[in-house]
Amino acid sequence: MNLDYDHVQKVLVEWLKGKVTEANLEGVVVGLSGGIDSAVTAVLAKKAFNNDTLALILPCYSDNQDQKDAIKVAEKFNIKYKTVKLNLVYDSFKKVLDINSDHNKLALANIKPRLRMTTLYYYAQLNNYLVLGTDNWSELKVGYFTKYGDGGIDLTILGRLVKTEVRELAKHLNIPEPIINKKPSAGLWQGQTDEDELGISYEQLDKYILTGQAVPKIKKKIEAISQKNSHKLEPIPVPKREILLS
Repeated sequence: MNLDYDHVQKVLVEWLKGKVTEANLEGVVVGLSGGIDSAVTAVLAKKAFNNDTLALILPCYSDNQDQKDAIKVAEKFNIKYKTVKLNLVYDSFKKVLDINSDHNKLALANIKPRLRMTTLYYYAQLNNYLVLGTDNWSELKVGYFTKYGDGGIDLTILGRLVKTEVRELAKHLNIPEPIINKKPSAGLWQGQTDEDELGISYEQLDKYILTGQAVPKIKKKIEAISQKNSHKLEPIPVPKREILLS
C-alpha cells in the first residue's frame, strides 16, 4: 500500500499526544535498542513530547554496535537518553535461579527483555510517563515479542504499520541508513535475527497481513505461529463468575 508518510507521521504524533493526555501523564519513556523500530518510535515520541521523551539504552550482554547506533539516533535527534547496563543484574538473577548452563536458550534469553521492562517502568513512574513500546504490526500478528518483556508496555505507536512500512517511515524521518538496513534482531543472543528465528521474511509476512496473499507453505507457517502465540495478545483468562454459582 502506498502511504503518505508525512500524513502518517502527523497522525501518529497527534495520536500519541492524545493518549498521554487521556492518561493525565506528561510524556513517554522508550527503550532505544539501536534497531529501526525503536529509532522510529523514539523520533516520533520526540516530536510529540519535545521535553518529555526519555530514551533508555539498556545493554545486557548486547552487541556493542547496537549501543553505538542507539546513541547515534539519540544524539542526532536531540533525544534525552540514559544508558543503564543490566549485565550485573542479569548475572545476579541467573545466580539466584541457580542457572549454570544454557540448557534452555530461549528461556534464558527472555530474562533480558523482562529486566528491560522493569527498568522502563521504574523510569516511567519516576517521571510520570507512559511506557511506549516499539512493536510493529508484523510482530504483533505473529506474537513475536517476549510476554511481559518488550510486550510489557502501555501503548505502541507502530502497531498498525508492517515492518516494510516502518522502513519507509524511517527514511521519511531521516533515520541513519545503516540502522534502516540492519538485519532486524531482538538482541536475545549474538547473531540472532528475527527472520531466522521466525523462518519467514518480513516481506512475506507483511504481504500476507496487508493482502491475505501467500504461498500455501508460508500462509500455513504464519497462521501456525500466530495461533501458538495468540495468548500473548489476549486478556488474562479468568473463570466466569457464573460457573462458581452453578
